[in-house]
Amino acid sequence: MEQTTYFEDCEIGFSRVTTGRTITETDFVVHAGHTGDFFPYNMNAEFMKKTPFGQRIAHGIMVFSIGVGLTASIINPVAFSYGYDWLRFIRPVFIDDTTRTRATIVAKEDDPKRHDPGRVIERCEVINRRDEVVLATDRIYIVERRKTA
Repeated sequence: MEQTTYFEDCEIGFSRVTTGRTITETDFVVHAGHTGDFFPYNMNAEFMKKTPFGQRIAHGIMVFSIGVGLTASIINPVAFSYGYDWLRFIRPVFIDDTTRTRATIVAKEDDPKRHDPGRVIERCEVINRRDEVVLATDRIYIVERRKTA
């Protein structure tokens, strides 16, 4: 869906929640194959039985990728993603956990590198079925301002 939202239209506190996505064993295997990350915490069920987790935990970067991907439902032709300021893995995600992402505008500021557009900071929180935050990051958007006559 396309929706033009200029810098002036972005409201601090505006929040949206995505649909859910169940994390599967296939996700673990595909992610490990793509990245080469076969760390035993993610891939060795027998090893993990002996840990406090008791089972394999999802790769943090995989949870990040899926969580951010879930927010990609609106195309804004006057904005683009500039990157992420910080990233925290707060709780483990396991096979068969269903996650969704809550994205909330937390700040707006002038862009020190560009004259016209501004920066909009959106806090992305991946949450599990118990509404616990499992991952948090701040995404920075560069957003055009309305042209004035």
